[in-house]
Amino acid sequence: MKFKFLICALTIAVSLGAMPSRADLASTIAQVKPAIALVGTYKATNSPRFSMRGTGFVVAPDQQTQGNLLVTNAHVLPPSAKADPDASLVVQLRLGQGELQMRPVTVLEVDALHDLALLKFDGPAHAAFKVGDSEAVQEGKSVAFMGFPIGGTLGFSPVTHRGTVASIAAIALPTQNARQLSPQAIRSLRGSNSFDIFQLDGTAYPGNSGGPMFDPETGEVLGVVNMVLIKGTRESALTHPSGISYAIPSRFVRELLQRYAGQ
Repeated sequence: MKFKFLICALTIAVSLGAMPSRADLASTIAQVKPAIALVGTYKATNSPRFSMRGTGFVVAPDQQTQGNLLVTNAHVLPPSAKADPDASLVVQLRLGQGELQMRPVTVLEVDALHDLALLKFDGPAHAAFKVGDSEAVQEGKSVAFMGFPIGGTLGFSPVTHRGTVASIAAIALPTQNARQLSPQAIRSLRGSNSFDIFQLDGTAYPGNSGGPMFDPETGEVLGVVNMVLIKGTRESALTHPSGISYAIPSRFVRELLQRYAGQ
């Protein structure tokens, strides 16, 4: 069995609203959609010009309701060694029911150990997720996660899946290019760099990388989806999904925001 980061490189569009107190999942989805973004690259001479790499979500310092900061996975960013100097890193956001807006972004912080990246996009502030307390999450908790599975093949709006936190276990992620992990490799990686990660009973797909795992009632982000267990080949992630996905706890998002705020 292998682990595969949920990276994607396809063209897509998105849909987007604010933040609830306590509601059912349908109401929560309507509220958090405005804070979901497409993350990708733009090059005028390419066809298509926009190439999706994953999902991201807007956050704000001090738990404000709007902001210009966006969280995604570190592995969603183009590898520096392969980055096209003529391609720009961008996000796509939707204001209300209007058209998608493409915004240039700047990489502010990268936490390779926890596979997280903090970006800042140009233009006016946007509706933002509140970052919840992942330390309070217990095994068995119902969660939801949102993103653009299979590169948007399912449509141009964010897709939401339900899941359950099946396990909270220690794991260590490689910091560079190893995007597939065997169980043996994981055992060897556990050590000084290990940390707790959420194992989800829920199916994520390529394109979900960087998307929020959130509380279905409050809409608060509790984790960041980053990889899926694969049985067999890479293609089997689509044809025979394992139903086991993983998310980075939101406490590392908070630490990322605190580091940026302290600069």
